[in-house]
Amino acid sequence: MDAVTKTFPNLPEYLDKPCCDRPSEEEVLAAIKTLVRWTGDNPEREGLIDTPRRVMKAYREMFEGYDMSPAEELGRTFEEVAGYDDMVLVKDITFHSHCEHHMVPIIGKAHVAYLPDGKVVGLSKIARVVDIFAHRLQIQEAMTAQIAGVIQDVLNPRGVAVLIEAEHMCMAMRGIRKQGSTTLTTTFTGAFRECPEEQARFMTMVRGGSAR
Repeated sequence: MDAVTKTFPNLPEYLDKPCCDRPSEEEVLAAIKTLVRWTGDNPEREGLIDTPRRVMKAYREMFEGYDMSPAEELGRTFEEVAGYDDMVLVKDITFHSHCEHHMVPIIGKAHVAYLPDGKVVGLSKIARVVDIFAHRLQIQEAMTAQIAGVIQDVLNPRGVAVLIEAEHMCMAMRGIRKQGSTTLTTTFTGAFRECPEEQARFMTMVRGGSAR
């Protein structure tokens, strides 16, 4: 990660790869067995005997964002854009994440736009940044701000707009148990924050209407 730190020395820590000491596989497997026992089941019965290893493997996949750097994903840009400087919008980016309070799923989609200032980034990189932050323990408000923040800090565009809409299983599966409830969060930087017309144009394009 030295190369990223050297290239983008002022990035907030959360935009780099978070790091901490991970427990051993044996400790993880033992912890999952303990949770199974806490639910009231027997981790040694046939249907559960391989569950700890499956859960460990699934968690490494679902939380792979901790091993990735969103700044690195945005590092390669293209300047041959024929003078294009209008909005670039990637919408309906589906994602799944996990609530940091209850570790249950958050399922939704993100809409991300930026106003280029002489350079653009590959469209798949925007989706990749969403996935990196989603594949960490999250709250939706922080994830929205993090996506906008890294794009603004690395690409330095004239502005960034992010809208996330998601259903939280911590509301649907437990507690208040309200299925189908959707939470919307937005973050705007630069021209999107300063110009209500740009915000309105972004929202119109996200919703599929005419932007003219």
